Amino acid sequence: MVSAAESKDNSAEAGPSRWWHFQPSEWDVLVFSTALKLLLFPAYRSTDFEVHRNWLAITHSLPISQWYYDTTSEWTLDYPPFFAYFEKLLSIPASLIDPKIVDLYNLNYDSWSVIVYQRFTVLATELVLGAALLRFIRDAVDPRMQRIISASLFLHPGFLIVDHMHFQYNGFMFGILLWSILMARNGNRLASGILFAVLLNFKHIYMYLAPAYFVYLLGSYCFSSSGEIQIKNFLSLANSVIAVFLVSLGPFLVMGQLPQLLSRLFPFTRGLNHAYWAPNVWALVTFADRVLLRYAERIGADVSIHEPGVASASRGLVGDTVFAVLPNVRPIHTFTLTLAFQSIVLLKLWFNPTYKSFLTALTLCGYASYLFGWHVHEKAVLLVLVPLSLLAAERQAYFRTFIIASVSGIFSLFPLLFTPAESLIEVLYSALWLLFVYQPLSRRVYELPRSLFYVILDILEKSYLVGFLLLQLFVSCYPIIAAYTQRCERSSVTPCDPSSLAKMEFLPLMATSVYCAVGLVWGFFRLVYIYLHEESTYQSQLSKI
Repeated sequence: MVSAAESKDNSAEAGPSRWWHFQPSEWDVLVFSTALKLLLFPAYRSTDFEVHRNWLAITHSLPISQWYYDTTSEWTLDYPPFFAYFEKLLSIPASLIDPKIVDLYNLNYDSWSVIVYQRFTVLATELVLGAALLRFIRDAVDPRMQRIISASLFLHPGFLIVDHMHFQYNGFMFGILLWSILMARNGNRLASGILFAVLLNFKHIYMYLAPAYFVYLLGSYCFSSSGEIQIKNFLSLANSVIAVFLVSLGPFLVMGQLPQLLSRLFPFTRGLNHAYWAPNVWALVTFADRVLLRYAERIGADVSIHEPGVASASRGLVGDTVFAVLPNVRPIHTFTLTLAFQSIVLLKLWFNPTYKSFLTALTLCGYASYLFGWHVHEKAVLLVLVPLSLLAAERQAYFRTFIIASVSGIFSLFPLLFTPAESLIEVLYSALWLLFVYQPLSRRVYELPRSLFYVILDILEKSYLVGFLLLQLFVSCYPIIAAYTQRCERSSVTPCDPSSLAKMEFLPLMATSVYCAVGLVWGFFRLVYIYLHEESTYQSQLSKI
């Protein structure tokens, strides 16, 4: 049965319409999203809010030659030049609204004027994402299903948490990424490559996706299907990308500041894990080291224990991670593992440089970098969740991977917000988002289990997802239990175990990181298997129908 809104959408699409003309349900999404985000203006904001205010001040108050040298604040400029130019542009209206916003020495300025202005810039620039998602709908084979995917991305809890509360500009930059992916889907590979080069000069974390772009553009644009190099295409792409980088880096190259700029972009002094372990392979390895250490201490096992590692990984501080029992991990190890897993995927992409293959390989490149990379931030999970969303409606195998990765990835972002009101908002909003996405997509891609193995796998995966309810209960109740235990210890009346829970403040974060890591690691290997094996089998079956 088709709803009234869907009926209007379908009839509107049947007639001629420009892609930016909104359908009724699209207006609903935009109005709801805008209203909610406006209400969140007074919400919790992290130190990233002051980081970006300081960058407004740096780019407005100082000449370009001093942008990457200024140390007035500890929040120095460490994004590529296009983002610095972007901040410079935003600083112009900011200086007119409130000159104190762009005062270089007015540190930690948090008046209502700066809050409204900076929150509004996130909301306004996110329209780049919205425009790309609209275009995806207009060019889709199944506009109704693509509308659900697009709405799920525009309303994604990751953007709400990271951008509209914690404070960043991910919606804007992922909008550029989606425009690039859209150009690839529409066969305009040169524009796709140019847009990705632009994106790299906004935020260098997207270089994790660069191998997939390199192989795809080389295989589909620079070489013909017969293997002959297309000189004209190759030169067009190379010159376009070089031109983008010259516009970005040229002024700093002329001033001889490229080494200083690169030292800001790539600080190699950080450790394996962030303060809150990103839920990846290294979170599981670090947890295993903690377990082995406790086991060795309890039974008195004859195991060599590295003393600096006894407290290193469990104290929740920024710094190098030193293991107590397991061998320490170095940057070369993480780089080798990342490259190895990416190479497996890229090899298939080289021999099959289609859009669908590219999109899956792109997702897996970001996924591998997240799982095996050095000093990964939990927010980088968006590099996985956003492109994976575009695959969710392909068929059940992709959909199930999408659900597992999305639930694990979104839950892993919850610790970014630790105030009670915002914590309640993120949990309720994420649950509603999941219900909104799950019902229509699951109906579309449903397949009967093919064997007993798939039935068992289905039960295990659903049990894992239900486990998040218990994890949320534990994380919510732990501070209350820890506080009660601490009061007991201070009381001379009530005897309590001196090994207080209050001494393990990092435990809820560790539990969240490890549990989410299990789902994200499983989702990665699930997607690798689908891409390398199941997809080939599935396509061969379709060709016989």
